[in-house]
Amino acid sequence: MATINWSEEIKDWAVSILIAVALALFIRYFIVELYLVEGPSMRPTLVNSERLVVNKFIYYFRQPERGEILVFRYPRDPSRDFIKRVIGVAGDTIEVRQGQVYRNGELLNEPYILEMTRGNFPASKVPEGHLFAMGDNRNNSEDSRSRAVGFVPLNMVKGKAMLVFWPPSQFKTLP
Repeated sequence: MATINWSEEIKDWAVSILIAVALALFIRYFIVELYLVEGPSMRPTLVNSERLVVNKFIYYFRQPERGEILVFRYPRDPSRDFIKRVIGVAGDTIEVRQGQVYRNGELLNEPYILEMTRGNFPASKVPEGHLFAMGDNRNNSEDSRSRAVGFVPLNMVKGKAMLVFWPPSQFKTLP
């Protein structure tokens, strides 16, 4: 009958656990992260308490694109994250007038909006290294129209929202 070498067995388990933890941390910080939607600013696309998978890897290879939903650190308090839709990228001119959003002078087709946007936003050019982001629930969203948020620096972007996985009845991929 073979005897168990407990010190070797413990060493093997410890190494396996350390590798698993290191791999999990690598995935969380560089590949994907899970986020909880808090608040109504992205209704109807995203609702409070839904859980998302956010791809943190994609923007190592390309810039965010118009229409994508992304997570970024709130410029006034980087410990908080915001989830918004990219409306404009560097060089675009964004304007909100009479309840409609215009990019480079053209009215945007936004089927995800439930009501007209209140207020106006003067025509403003998105500077290099930034983007203009808005919530889908425009009348209840702190976004790039607000001085507190403003144009979002690309270095504050954490990743692209890829899919809703919870609750299971709301499972969907995102643009």
